[in-house]
Amino acid sequence: MSNPDELLVAISAAVESERSNQMSLTVVVGGAVITGRLAPEAVWRERVAEVLKNSDRLRPFSDVFARGPRDNAAGRGEAPTHLHFHLARILQGNLGIPETGGMYRVAIKDVSAWTVGDLSYFDQ
Repeated sequence: MSNPDELLVAISAAVESERSNQMSLTVVVGGAVITGRLAPEAVWRERVAEVLKNSDRLRPFSDVFARGPRDNAAGRGEAPTHLHFHLARILQGNLGIPETGGMYRVAIKDVSAWTVGDLSYFDQ
């Protein structure tokens, strides 16, 4: 989307202001379907930093995420520009990749379709 969807911006702003990670959302970005729960950016950054700190090879990158959202628009009271997913999966056929869920950051302006809720596929 060239202009970010106002509803999606409002949902992201509500997640940021309430500091909640219970909002489930499914989006289509570049043809990929991503489904999971939204998290406030600060919480998302903390979790990514934790994961990176536990990796011998990636530990140096943890500081980039640990700096926090005070350096971005949401930290300055501006409208959010990104969605921060945790426990998220990219849906491919009847699989969700990764199975356990991952951490994804998606630009709101790149979302071409979305729905409230977490989509799941069941192999029958």
